[in-house]
Amino acid sequence: QVQLVESGGGSVQAGGSLRLSCAVSGTTGLIGCMAWFRQAPGKEREGVAMIYAGGGSTYYADSVKGRFTISQDNAKNTLLLQMISLKPEDTAIYYCAAAYGGSWPSQPLNTMGYNSWGQGTQVTVSS
Repeated sequence: QVQLVESGGGSVQAGGSLRLSCAVSGTTGLIGCMAWFRQAPGKEREGVAMIYAGGGSTYYADSVKGRFTISQDNAKNTLLLQMISLKPEDTAIYYCAAAYGGSWPSQPLNTMGYNSWGQGTQVTVSS
């Protein structure tokens, strides 16, 4: 019902910047909130940033506060993640996620409750 496709990943040096995009389609009117998650090899998937549909409050993991900015372009049905001052520890596959149709995460950056996921886009940060 809600489809998500990430793009914009790539390889950058530490201190560099990247902007990730998530194209949203389907029954977008039913989306309550959207978020970015990431997962590095051998590690659990972790929440990075969340935003309420319609441009409400945002939430960020402590590790990215001040460096990452989540936003949405409703006209283009796109979720964005602007990343600056990237660090090697930011290296991971980044996933776009949405909670829709009444589903809601117990916590903004908890995977539980998000019922639509993108395929992921790789971000690699070298020192």
